[in-house]
Amino acid sequence: MKNYTSINDIDNINSWIEEAKKIKANPLANKGLGKDKTLGLLFFNSSLRTRLSTQKAALNLGMNPIVMNVSGDAWGIEFGDGTVMNGNTAEHIKEAAAVVSQYCDIIAVRAFPSLTDKEKDESEHVLKSFVKFASVPIVSMESATGHPLQGLTDAITISENTTKKKPRVVLSWAPHIKTLPHAVGNSFVEAMQKMDVDFVITNPEGYNLSPEITKNTPIFHNQSAAFRNADFVYTKNWSSYDDYGKILKVDKDWMITKDKIGDAKFMHCLPVRRNVVVEDAVLNSDSSLVIEQANNRTFAAQLVLKKILESL
Repeated sequence: MKNYTSINDIDNINSWIEEAKKIKANPLANKGLGKDKTLGLLFFNSSLRTRLSTQKAALNLGMNPIVMNVSGDAWGIEFGDGTVMNGNTAEHIKEAAAVVSQYCDIIAVRAFPSLTDKEKDESEHVLKSFVKFASVPIVSMESATGHPLQGLTDAITISENTTKKKPRVVLSWAPHIKTLPHAVGNSFVEAMQKMDVDFVITNPEGYNLSPEITKNTPIFHNQSAAFRNADFVYTKNWSSYDDYGKILKVDKDWMITKDKIGDAKFMHCLPVRRNVVVEDAVLNSDSSLVIEQANNRTFAAQLVLKKILESL
């Protein structure tokens, strides 16, 4: 595998999940695979789980991780073609990506959308520029439109916790005080579409995700109807896609409560705002899988890095 920038880079999600479980059972089994190899972790945005889990995954494989907060520690990077660089940017991605490629065997990049320019965000100009100008493999640690490491993590977590051959999985929008991206929701949808699950999405009117992502997945605007017989409720907030990047209404009634989801397992990528997105009674219950999900981030990243190292 050359790069991992999308859930669609997964050829067979079931075999990937089984391999991730084996890694989880013996995380140091491939300690020599990454010997003398360097992973560059470039963060254009803040992170907790993504940074620590990907760094831990690299260490489990014997790699040397180098972490850089690009937005604060590096020169401003220009991504435009033919730009006259007489503003705030001091280095072009053509040189930056080529230089980092000399220092690292794999480059992992995390960058968020602007949520103001849909066309620019969907062009994935940051991630695709690294793919274009770097000479080493690229891993997405979240981009403007996707979070494939999280999506793989979620697939692993559901597989570990289901007791049914075809569980009912619901992705539910929930309220938030800030304008948030679509990346986590998009990759979760793509992951579920690859799995043998009864999958539906529920969100208020005006908050449908991109139709190019959701495709034929059923979308409910009635949360209660969507939750009926649910085995897993995955919750995330996202801003409007049609009225791009906007919060149309708060819809506090969409907060996840124990009464709503019953015995269904609760999932969230974290961080999560308690008693805004989900009430304490859910997060504090045995139904919550959020800590287990966070743990699985390491093994999802380790699987991706292992596959790339095996192809070098």
